Amino acid sequence: MSIKSTVLGFPRMGSDRQLKKLVEKFWAGKATEQELVEGSKQLRADHWALQKQHGLTEVPAGDFSYYDHVLDAAFAVGIIPERYQQLDTAGTQAYFAMARGLQNKSIGIDVPSLEMKKWFDTNYHFMVPEVADNQKFVLHSTKVVDEFKEARALGYTARPVVLGPVSLLALSKTAKGSSTKPLEQLASLVPVYVELLGQLAAAGAEWVQMDEPVLALDLDAAVYKAAFEQAYSEFAKIDGLKYLLTSYFNRLGENLAWAATLPVHGIHLDLVRGSDDLDTALATIPEDKIISAGLINGRNIWKANLGQQLAVLNKIISARAPGRVWVSSSCSLLHSPHSLQPEVGHLDEETLGWLSFAEEKVEEVATLAAAAADPTTVQAKLQVNAANVASRKSSERITRPAVQQRLAALDRSFYTRKAPFTERQTLQRAALKLPLFPTTTIGSFPQTAEVRKARAQFRKGALAEAEYTEYLEAETRKCIEWQDQIGLDVLVHGEFERTDMVEFFGENLEGFVFTKKGWVQSYGSRCVKPPVIFGDVSRPKAMTVDVAKFAQSCSANKPVKGMLTGPVTILKWSFVRDDQPLSQTAGQIALAIRDEVVDLEAAGIKVIQVDEPAIREGLPLRKADYAAYLEWSVDVFRLATTGVTNQTQIHTHFCYSDFNEIFTAIQNLDADVITIENSKSDLKLLGALETHGYAAEIGPGLYDIHSPRVPSVEEMTARFAALQKYIPAENLWANPDCGLKTRGWPEVKESLENLVAVAVNARRQHQA
Repeated sequence: MSIKSTVLGFPRMGSDRQLKKLVEKFWAGKATEQELVEGSKQLRADHWALQKQHGLTEVPAGDFSYYDHVLDAAFAVGIIPERYQQLDTAGTQAYFAMARGLQNKSIGIDVPSLEMKKWFDTNYHFMVPEVADNQKFVLHSTKVVDEFKEARALGYTARPVVLGPVSLLALSKTAKGSSTKPLEQLASLVPVYVELLGQLAAAGAEWVQMDEPVLALDLDAAVYKAAFEQAYSEFAKIDGLKYLLTSYFNRLGENLAWAATLPVHGIHLDLVRGSDDLDTALATIPEDKIISAGLINGRNIWKANLGQQLAVLNKIISARAPGRVWVSSSCSLLHSPHSLQPEVGHLDEETLGWLSFAEEKVEEVATLAAAAADPTTVQAKLQVNAANVASRKSSERITRPAVQQRLAALDRSFYTRKAPFTERQTLQRAALKLPLFPTTTIGSFPQTAEVRKARAQFRKGALAEAEYTEYLEAETRKCIEWQDQIGLDVLVHGEFERTDMVEFFGENLEGFVFTKKGWVQSYGSRCVKPPVIFGDVSRPKAMTVDVAKFAQSCSANKPVKGMLTGPVTILKWSFVRDDQPLSQTAGQIALAIRDEVVDLEAAGIKVIQVDEPAIREGLPLRKADYAAYLEWSVDVFRLATTGVTNQTQIHTHFCYSDFNEIFTAIQNLDADVITIENSKSDLKLLGALETHGYAAEIGPGLYDIHSPRVPSVEEMTARFAALQKYIPAENLWANPDCGLKTRGWPEVKESLENLVAVAVNARRQHQA
């Protein structure tokens, strides 16, 4: 018996972030477009070779992207908004402008990027397509066909990966000035997909992976069943193609009943996050359809319990005809680091034995398929796996009784500020003496090549600790003096000592380990290296107090924020232990942050920001699961922040999200000030404010920091004026969307000078 083994996608960046470096060289004008094309082609070939080497019988093709796969899908079918039509749409100019904006004053080009949102409940960001009324869909790019042909030419059995039309439109938004919902234009889009699929058939494709991740969401069955039937009944007419209908990140639930009736040839099940679907799926999916069993977790880094997953696989095999079962990852391995190989010698052997990155997950998939066919062929691998799984369960490093006891002993007083917001606001205004429309930034300032070089030298031992501290203090002082000089009101120290807003705290907490090259893509060329939470979390000593005290000493008259990352974000942006509830791990982190908040206040810090950009990202995909998550996520934020006096101002920050669904939870956080993404989402926040209201102080972002373009005073003035219609002047702040770490100093300086001018002008107008 032979079982097909495959994965839904592979990380794009490369073992040493080769794609990041190549793309950024191209953006900087140091690589040609041809060099970008050829370098990417080699990277794809390397990844296919690795997957084949580890035993996969079929590799995905088309999962590669220069920036984002949703952007690729939109670009391929001609969803290119009018503002980009003046650019070169045949090459990469328009594509990258849609991704990151383009500003070239010498030739009169200034276009912002598309909106960016989180990809379901992951930390990956996708670009949101804009669909206009009477959108003209055309086959603009054959990228997936070309990459499939590449794989075939290299001798691989390949399966093209295509983002399905229903999900593409469901994830899109209506273009500004238009009124038609994107999904209402499905009939016009389907023929373009038929053309694309026809080209795949002509190129020799047998199976096409049709990614339709919206099937993991709560859907209006009448609307979506009709939409899927409309599209896939047309695809079924293409001779020679078979379709694997693919969803992930959650159970299919009630969508399974009608999805199983679609004219497709196989259905993928995420049996890690959607394992509850299995019995229903076996009873519902017709026996002539393939079941692709997603048994290896594509989103976490723990070794799979192969014995346990083999039992699930055998259950499926026993219920299906021979050859009707595939083994796969639960989702694309995009969300996993590339390989454990660089960690050998960096991590201790015990921890190394617990982990599995993308390369190892490929081998786990292949091992499961081989074990189902004949377990004797992989007996040694199964034994090693069983030993590693047992080691993690029994390790004394995992559990710290004192941490668990402290969390269990808390009562509700630990989750409540000492006075309501209105009383706190009066005391804080008296203490801080801020002007109307106070200005601030979100935290980080540019991490220049010099800053990164100094950090690298310090870590290698080439720079003494005293010298490194002196360097950081000099950078911090310059940063604070410049902020003061241009007129910002609440300052930040710049975070030059931090590689990442989560990694920094993990390095200072117990219960974490850190990889050497465990990078994953966050958006575009931006990669993050999530820490690994393997055990109970606690804070052995203060983490930021000395830096905060020094920073405040650099400003005699203005407050400098203490900058912390919140418990939900640390949880969500780490690879988290899976042997206890997430709420318990988050509670442990919250206690550690609470201790830091209290120490910062004792050190004289009057404004403390506890960032929670991931709180919306953590929202479950199904509404039935919302309440439980929002209860504990609000609780852990309050646990982290309620240990201070009423005079201390607590800030928090939220990133790119749809906030309507969690706005009540945001209110319940009881923060004094929230700064929140706004500029990139067409002021959608205003709708939430109009619906729900917000009594505390708020700083909706006035410009997008993920783009290198500099916003004008006029642009931000219009945005700020719109905000004043919904937010009382005494509660409104002026700030960017997010931190400035990835930007360059010239654009940061010009942008913030413009932002301060907006606030100053608004004060004059308000007083008049």
